[in-house]
Amino acid sequence: MSATDRLTRFRVEGMDCASCASKIDRAVRRLPEVDDVRVSVVAGTMTVTHGEDADLAEVARKVDSLGYRTSLLAREPAHGKAEENPTGATACCGGHGHDHGDHDHDDDHASDHGHQHHHARIDRPWWRSSKARLTILCAAALAVAFAVAHIFPQTAFWSFTLAMAVGLVPIARRALAGAMNGSPFSIETLMTVAAAGAVVIDAAEEAAVVVVLFLIGELLEGIATGRARASIRALADLMPKTALLERDGKTETIPADSLAVGAVVLVRPGDRVPADGTVLSGESAVDEAPVTGESVPKRKEPGDTVFAGTVNQEGVLRVEVTAAAADNTISRVIALVEEAQESKAPTERFIDRFSRYYTPGVMVVAALIAVLPPLVGGAEWATWIYRGLAVLLIGCPCALVISTPAAIAAALSAGARRGLLMKGGAVLEGLGRIDHAAFDKTGTLTEGKPQVTDIAGIGMDEREVLRLAAALEAGSSHPLARAILGRAERDGIAITPASDAAALGGKGVTGTLEGRRLLLASPRAAAETAPLDSALQTRIAALNDDGKTVSLLLVDNTIAGLIALRDEPREDAVEGLAALRRLGAEAVMLTGDNARTAKAIGGTLGIEVHAELLPQDKQRIVGEMRAKGYRVAKVGDGINDAPALAAADIGIAMGGGTDVALETADAAILHGRVTDVADMIALSRATMRNIWQNITIALGLKAVFLVTTVLGVTGLWPAILADTGATVLVTANAMRLLAWRGMK
Repeated sequence: MSATDRLTRFRVEGMDCASCASKIDRAVRRLPEVDDVRVSVVAGTMTVTHGEDADLAEVARKVDSLGYRTSLLAREPAHGKAEENPTGATACCGGHGHDHGDHDHDDDHASDHGHQHHHARIDRPWWRSSKARLTILCAAALAVAFAVAHIFPQTAFWSFTLAMAVGLVPIARRALAGAMNGSPFSIETLMTVAAAGAVVIDAAEEAAVVVVLFLIGELLEGIATGRARASIRALADLMPKTALLERDGKTETIPADSLAVGAVVLVRPGDRVPADGTVLSGESAVDEAPVTGESVPKRKEPGDTVFAGTVNQEGVLRVEVTAAAADNTISRVIALVEEAQESKAPTERFIDRFSRYYTPGVMVVAALIAVLPPLVGGAEWATWIYRGLAVLLIGCPCALVISTPAAIAAALSAGARRGLLMKGGAVLEGLGRIDHAAFDKTGTLTEGKPQVTDIAGIGMDEREVLRLAAALEAGSSHPLARAILGRAERDGIAITPASDAAALGGKGVTGTLEGRRLLLASPRAAAETAPLDSALQTRIAALNDDGKTVSLLLVDNTIAGLIALRDEPREDAVEGLAALRRLGAEAVMLTGDNARTAKAIGGTLGIEVHAELLPQDKQRIVGEMRAKGYRVAKVGDGINDAPALAAADIGIAMGGGTDVALETADAAILHGRVTDVADMIALSRATMRNIWQNITIALGLKAVFLVTTVLGVTGLWPAILADTGATVLVTANAMRLLAWRGMK
C-alpha cells in the first residue's frame, strides 16, 4: 500500500451470500486505480483501497450494474482518520437486490455523511424486498401455468416456459452482468444453462419449478444473512436517542449523538447511559449486560468509567462525556466487527481459491455426463442431457463458499456482544491454535490499583487505625491514599480530615487530629521515630514476602497499627487461568514488577513468573516460546507490552475500550476479564468446528445427490434442493454461533 493510497467504504444493499461478494470483488478489482477490495456480506459493506485518481462514481456504477445498490459511507487516508463523504450524495445507479427492477428505499438510508451514520438501517422486512416480490410473482406464474395446463393440456409446454421466464430473465441478466465483469461461472450462469437446457429437452415444467425453488432458496439465504446483520445493528439500538445535558446549573434534553467530549450529563435511574464517560458524582449499580454480557450489575462511584448503552439502575449519576457518539465503545465495536468481517480467514481464502476451479470443473463433469454415455454407449440423449443439467445444479458452490464466512461473521458478532473483539477471520481462526498465554501482571492479571489487604492494631482497634489513617489521607489522589479512603468508605467509617496535614517526601504523611500527632509512614521511616520490635519486624517481612506494601501508623510517636496494601488479582483471575488449562493452554506471567511482588501474585494464581523485565525482555521471551514451537498469545495493556504483543502469534490487549486496546493488538478484551481470554480461544474452536460441519454438509449432500442423479434416481428438483437446501442448512448452522454465551 503506497503512502498516497486511500480507503473508501461503501454500503452495498442486496448482498446475501459469498457468491455476491465474490462477483463484486472481481468486478471492482478490474477498475483502474483500485488496489484492493474487501467485501463483507453480513455487514453489507465494501472497502476499496485505491489511488487518489480513482473514480469512485465509476466504482459505485460498476457494483450497481451487477444488481446491487451502492452508497458512499466515508473516505479516509490509508492510515488516517475518516473524512466526510466528499460528494454529500449517494451513488445509486442500479437495482436493489439481485435484479435491476425496483429499489427498496428507506428513509434513513445510510447515505449521510460521516461515521456517525455508519450503522443506519438499510434493510426492509424481507417480505417487502424486491427479491420476495420476484419469488411471489414467479410462484404465482407457476400456479397459473399448472391451472392452464390442466384445463388446456396442449398449452402445457408454453405455459410452463412463460412461468419459468418470469424468474429466469432476471437470473440470466445477472449471469450476463457477472460474466462481463469477471465472474462467468456464477450460480446464475449454472441456473440459466440448466433451466434453458431443460426447456430444450421438453422438461419445461421441471424447469419452472426449479426456478421457483432457486428463488425461494435465495430468499431464505437473505433472511438468514439478515439475522446476522441484525445482530450487529442490535448493538446500535442500545444507544438512547436523547441525553439530559447539564449546562449553567440547568438541564436540557438534547440528541445523544450531539454530545461533545467534556459535556456533563445526568443519568437517572432506568435511563441508558448516553455516552462513554467518567462518573463525577453519585453512586449506583449499572447493568452492563447489554455491552459486556455480565449478568451482575456493577457498582459505579466517582472516578469509575461507564459505557454508552448500559442501564443505570439506582441513583442519579453525573457523568462527564469522554467520547463523542462516533467514537464511543458501541460505535467502535460495530465498526471493528464490520471491518473484521471483511478480512478473510485462511480457511475462507482456501475455499475461495478452490471454488474458482471447482465450478468450471463441475461444468466440465456435467458436460461429460451429458455427452459421453450417448456417444460411447449409445444411450438416450435426452436422458443423459437431463442428468447433466441436474449435475450442474448440484455442483453450485454456494453452500461451500458461504460455509466459512457465515460462521466467522456470526462468531465475530457473538464475541463483540461480550466485549471480545477480533480483527478478522485470520485472528479468530488463529486463536483456536493457542497453547501458551503470556500475561502482563499489572492491570491484566491484577486490578491495576492497590487495595487494603491487612489492618492490624497495636493497642488500638482496627477500625480506629483505619479511621486515623484515612484522616491523614483525606483529599489525597495518591493510589495508596485512595485505597485507604475507599476501604474506610466501604467499612462505613466517617472521615474527619486531619489538620496541619503534610507529606514527608519519600517517607509518609503527618498531621494532627483530636489533639494527637499522627504519622503514617513506611517501616524504615517509622523506625526513625519509634523502635520496631522483632515480632513486628517479622510480621512486616511476611507481608512483604506476600508482595504487600506496609505502612505503619504512629500516634504521638508510638506505633499504633499497620496497614498492608497490594494490587490484588482480579476476581476471576484464578478461574480464568484454570479455564485456559482446561483448554490445554499454559499460562506464564511476564512483568516488569519486582520479583518478590510478582512471585507472591504468581504463587496465589499458580502461574510461572518472569519478573523485573524490560519491554525487550518480554519480546525476547515470547520469541523464545515461539521458537520452541508453541503458539503464543500475549495478553497486556497495549502500551508497555507493544513489542511483545507484536512478537506473539496473537496479541490480545486488555482495556476499557481505549484507542490502544482497540488498535494495538490483534484482539481486544474490552472489559478486563481474565476468563475472556479462555472464552476467545473457546469461541475460535467452536467456530472451526462449525465451519467443518458446514463443509461436511455442503460436500456431503452434493456427493449423495451426484451419485443418485447419475444413477437416475433423482432429477432436477432434488438437485436444486441439494444446492439451496445445503446453503440454507449451512447458513442456519452458522447462525447458531450467534447464541454463543461463553464457556459454561
